[in-house]
Amino acid sequence: METPILEVMGAASVLGLVANGACLSLLWRHRNDDVNMSSVWHCSRNDIASNLSVLLAAGGVWVTGHAWPDLAIGFALAVLFFVSAFTVLREALRQLAASRVTLPSLAER
Repeated sequence: METPILEVMGAASVLGLVANGACLSLLWRHRNDDVNMSSVWHCSRNDIASNLSVLLAAGGVWVTGHAWPDLAIGFALAVLFFVSAFTVLREALRQLAASRVTLPSLAER
């Protein structure tokens, strides 16, 4: 396995971190509006976690000279993404169930 290039990892991560930080700051006050905004907020937050993880992985690769820090951090990031997806799915199902209770049925119209 080829060792990732530290400078490329770092530069891409910093640029992404700046862009994703700007997006997250715009979404912050809307993160609890509804499941769609919550999902977008989770994605932006995960993007920042991804950018920070790339920086951490780049440092680990630089210190060790091996690819394993990149692999370990990638696994941890995958776990974070799974937890976020589960959170959004649970909220979507909750909102779907609530909408069925509050919407009038066709027979009542």
